[in-house]
Amino acid sequence: MGRLDPRLGGPASMLISLTGAQARLGHDVHILTSHEGDNEQRLRQAGALVPGFGLVKIHYLPPLTRAESLLGRRAGAWVREHVSSYDAVHTHGVWESISSAAGAAAKAAGKPYFVTPHGMLDAWALARKAWKKRLALALGKRSFVRGAAAMHVLSIHERDCILAGRFHHQPVIIPNGVFLEQVDPLPAPGTFRRSRPELGDDPFIFFLARLHPGKGLDLLTDAFATLLPSMPSLRLVIAGPDSGALAALQAQIARLGVGERVHLIGPIWDQGKFAVLVDCAVFALPSQHEAFSMSIAEALACGAPVVITRECHLPEVQEVGAGLVTERAVPAIADALARVLRDPRARQTMGSAGRRLIEERFTWPRIAQRTVDMYRAALIAGHGGGSRA
Repeated sequence: MGRLDPRLGGPASMLISLTGAQARLGHDVHILTSHEGDNEQRLRQAGALVPGFGLVKIHYLPPLTRAESLLGRRAGAWVREHVSSYDAVHTHGVWESISSAAGAAAKAAGKPYFVTPHGMLDAWALARKAWKKRLALALGKRSFVRGAAAMHVLSIHERDCILAGRFHHQPVIIPNGVFLEQVDPLPAPGTFRRSRPELGDDPFIFFLARLHPGKGLDLLTDAFATLLPSMPSLRLVIAGPDSGALAALQAQIARLGVGERVHLIGPIWDQGKFAVLVDCAVFALPSQHEAFSMSIAEALACGAPVVITRECHLPEVQEVGAGLVTERAVPAIADALARVLRDPRARQTMGSAGRRLIEERFTWPRIAQRTVDMYRAALIAGHGGGSRA
């Protein structure tokens, strides 16, 4: 992965957890990434919270230059030098040169490589900066993804996008997961409230994600303002690093006159987020696009009922009764939130169903084993092997 920075969330967080889980299964797992700023220190701090990550070996390339970003020569040279020691190469992301360079080096050595696009080949993602992505695909990225022994996708939706775009004939659905050891024992109810006395006993909606225009904060804030006249004690707590939406959000809050009821608490990198999830009345993420949201998974693991949009691509939430999946429109989001907030018994039932869903389908040990099975299937199909998994 080109830049393994825990602050970026999403793919970085997933990779840290996945490799830790694979290492705990007894496999020799190595990561190749670039050294950028103080990301090594942040990676150590984040990895210390992940079971098994201390067993993972990390190799740092020099900081990315413009030429390296385009060509990935250092990455390719490193993989060519060391690839004979590995059974398989698993790349994360599509557009960074380190991924395609690693894939080419693995292929030249007769080793299978695997690609996790993290939603980057979904129709929604391809429509952003479309001409650049079409050019990159024509110049080699399509050959890179097609050459993978298998593509690891996170949802049925992502699989369908891969097939529709003819990127690969064999996408394997393996979702993200949760380490229950990180979540349990859950913080005692009221732990977060005691740190934020301004909340009192008021019920609150919780948003946890990057403050990015695609995450739907504008819709959520409008929906919240719609609910306030009938639920005057309601509050909205927003956590996450700014990724381009903070200024617009602050202006919207001021325009709606809801500043006293909205709490911007900044990013939460550690287990402190679990205390917020335990205390919230409902977790909400009206995102425009998610490959697989770790925030939703963590909310479910903490027993929080969730309200999400269809674009989050987690239909299991509604299938098992762990929350509501709604259209991405203010009236629909407000209605779904109201239905959950007005029924304490339903919230408890949803929370229990969400926790069971995580326990039965979305724990990292299960997910890691499925990725190892994917590697083994490719090796059995005829690819050579080395001494490391």
